[in-house]
Amino acid sequence: MSKGQFDLGCQRKSYSSRQNISKFFEIFVSSGCGLIVVLNIDKFSKNKAFQIIIRTTVMQQHQKTMRTVGVHIPGGPESLEIITVPVPVATGSDVLIKVHAAGVNGADLREREGKYPVPPGAPDIMGLEVSGEIVAVGELCERFRPGDMVCALLIGGGYAEYAIAPEGQCMAIPDGVSVIDAAGLPEVFCTVWTNMMDRCQLQAGETVLVQGGTSGIGFAAIKIAKAFGAKVFATARNETKCAAIRRFGADAAINYKTEDFLEVARDLTDGRGVDVIIDIIGGDYLPKEVKLLAHGGRLMIINLRGGKIAEIDFGQIHSKHLTVTGARLRPRSIAEKSAICRSLETHVWPKFKDQTITPETYATFSFAEAAKAHRLMESSDHIGKILLVP
Repeated sequence: MSKGQFDLGCQRKSYSSRQNISKFFEIFVSSGCGLIVVLNIDKFSKNKAFQIIIRTTVMQQHQKTMRTVGVHIPGGPESLEIITVPVPVATGSDVLIKVHAAGVNGADLREREGKYPVPPGAPDIMGLEVSGEIVAVGELCERFRPGDMVCALLIGGGYAEYAIAPEGQCMAIPDGVSVIDAAGLPEVFCTVWTNMMDRCQLQAGETVLVQGGTSGIGFAAIKIAKAFGAKVFATARNETKCAAIRRFGADAAINYKTEDFLEVARDLTDGRGVDVIIDIIGGDYLPKEVKLLAHGGRLMIINLRGGKIAEIDFGQIHSKHLTVTGARLRPRSIAEKSAICRSLETHVWPKFKDQTITPETYATFSFAEAAKAHRLMESSDHIGKILLVP
């Protein structure tokens, strides 16, 4: 006699295929476990037994709306307000996360101002990373279940009480990291890992210069580079920030207000130059960075805060066999971003357990204080990550 097996999140029951299962569905739906039931039937080979997987949006039936932080009219931090919208529904390979915290990133500021067109399919809610509890999974999800605590990389939608994320872009929270601090990891660590380690192929024993060493990208780049055996120089605008850079593990901190990073880095390398530069500034920095790169060096442009236009000596690029490239994370495909997340879990997450790498949360604000969070981000007075909590 073939058997039907029913999986209710963490509960599993088996029924004979000859039994009338309608009573089961009646009990299940009326129990309030979920609002949506999806059947996924997988046939097995020889005995033609089958498995019915029941996945549900595990939500209380009264939870139909949620608070978000957004703008009706683009503008400054004062334009941010609490907006109530329907709670999204997890389908397919998506999960629904009850947000415990959301990271604040530079892209959020530009989106608030109306200067950052969101990719197709992205929600009109800011926020590229969150941490929290999975409360529902789509019918195609395989790894995570309701109740799992995760941090996740999003295409948008993080400034909300609930957020949708592709299952592949969810990561288990690293050992030793709080659920709140974990919200500040996905965006910057995915960005740094894919650009510095994958694309620039930074190797143990090489030297990297990190521009803006106390930014989210900066602290992640310093800590990853040191954890994998590189020598690290980083820049900052004052002595307080330079002290933080050294605390992160950098071998040298360069105060760009009082020192020329090109000359200091050349002196530190006995004139050789550096192998990799992680640049979040652009503009006038670019020609100096090309000069600073050693033979075979790689320049990765992640942001262009200082401007998009620069005059560069391509003779240097040609003669020194340099690679100058740039990248954005947000427009990449779910498959690409999922692969980056798996690589982080494999190579970087274990380093949190032994505290080789630690999170850096500077300040946490409530949704009602989102304008303060954005003003702090704009000031660049922070060191590490700024978070929002519902």
